[in-house]
Amino acid sequence: MFKVLLVDDERIITDGMSKVIQWESIGTHLIGTARNGIEAYSIIEQQKPDIVISDIKMPGMNGIELVSKVNSNFPKIRFILLSGFSEFDYAKKAMEYGVKHYLLKPCNENTIMDAVTDLCNEFKQNQEREQFVNNMKGTLEAVLPYAKEQLLKEFITNHYENKNLDYYQKLFQLEVNTSRVRLLLFQLEGNFQFEHMFAIKNIAEHIFSSYLLSCTVGETILFLLNDDYITANLHAEIELIKSTFYQYYQIDTTVAISEAGNLLNANKLYKEALDCLSYRFYLGEGGVIMKKDIAYQSHSDGAEFYYDDQNFCRLVKSGSWDDVKDELITFFNRLTELRLDINNTKSYVFQLFNSMIRLCEPREMNKYLTRLSYLLEMDTIQNVEALFESVAHAITTSFYEKNKNKHSAIINKVIEIIDTHLGTQHLSLHWVANEMLYMNADYLGKLFKKETGEKFSNYLTRLRIEMAIKLIENENDVKIFEIAEKIGYGENPQYFSQVFKKYTGYTPSEYKRESLQGL
Repeated sequence: MFKVLLVDDERIITDGMSKVIQWESIGTHLIGTARNGIEAYSIIEQQKPDIVISDIKMPGMNGIELVSKVNSNFPKIRFILLSGFSEFDYAKKAMEYGVKHYLLKPCNENTIMDAVTDLCNEFKQNQEREQFVNNMKGTLEAVLPYAKEQLLKEFITNHYENKNLDYYQKLFQLEVNTSRVRLLLFQLEGNFQFEHMFAIKNIAEHIFSSYLLSCTVGETILFLLNDDYITANLHAEIELIKSTFYQYYQIDTTVAISEAGNLLNANKLYKEALDCLSYRFYLGEGGVIMKKDIAYQSHSDGAEFYYDDQNFCRLVKSGSWDDVKDELITFFNRLTELRLDINNTKSYVFQLFNSMIRLCEPREMNKYLTRLSYLLEMDTIQNVEALFESVAHAITTSFYEKNKNKHSAIINKVIEIIDTHLGTQHLSLHWVANEMLYMNADYLGKLFKKETGEKFSNYLTRLRIEMAIKLIENENDVKIFEIAEKIGYGENPQYFSQVFKKYTGYTPSEYKRESLQGL
């Protein structure tokens, strides 16, 4: 209901209109009457009607003066003015204040109702228009963050002229105060979900002091920053983001930083950041990588890596694990120092791995061939080395077993005890020596190393991990904590996961997933 106020110094007129006109039938409510402009203005201040029907000629404050004062302080209130024929000049003045309805006295109730109805329709149209505009603003505010993300992606993949940049800055309310910017790529390590990407994006937006835009690109999060940083300050903010995120989710993050450049060269800066990120293969997970960290890579361009695969294979066949391990360390250290193209590095690893597994019997070779795909998909050289080492150890040990005629009776007994009590948490060299064989633990350890070629603790860990692998490969629904209990890590499944990753390059969950996909 729209509120209506009647103003006329002739009481018979206000009383007559109050009773004759059916106000509710036209969507209005009569809030009262006034005898002059002064009284009317007091009511207007208190009740703020939507429509005022007023005579022009009144004592104290006439209708035109009332319209003028109300228009200054309450511009949304609309007037219908009543006057005699001789007062046209007043009507002309009223039109200057936006009064559209000027009725000559005497006028009947239908004429007044038509004028009021017209104003009501005008109010409704204005309300609908305002509602529509507010809805559009709300929609724009809702989609604006996504539109900004899309804009950043477009700048990565396309090139824009200056006029386009100005247009998008105005459209998306951006404030790029300098033409110099940097691009940062955040890569979450290990297993993560989209919610984790959203979380670190939200954290970074609040911490970066020169934040402009951000978006997700594949499995990375991209940030565009104004380049007004001192390098130390930028690194401090990055470390705060990484530590805050890790505090909540226990997930590490690798960050790549482009050089500073023009905003219109975003595509080039993005490729530069990608190049930096790719070198986490050599530098490891969880670091912050800049161009200077990989700059000397250009000095190795064209370098070739020569390695004697046959010598390595001879060491494996000899069954000497210490020699094989030393050779592997030398091999991977050299690859890390050269920092060749990553695909080239993997090709050298592939070649040596392939030569090694070809030493095995066909059945064993086929088993290790499945590891090759895991090896090539790994994204850090540290993980590649760990998996390579675990396979090399297994093959070298198998050759050692073949080269020996037999273990001594004591060592056979130790191995039998290990096999029987593999799932026992307190199984150790001292427990076997003191509780089972009643002999000196140090002597037994040295004897075991001499007979088997490896330390008791390494042998025990390897058997447990091999048993865990079998459980994962053969029992699809087995839980990680169940595996830990079965192989002697029942009180500390987290430690079991760490040991498993060290030997295989994967956490148990990752290995289980990859194993299922391989099937």
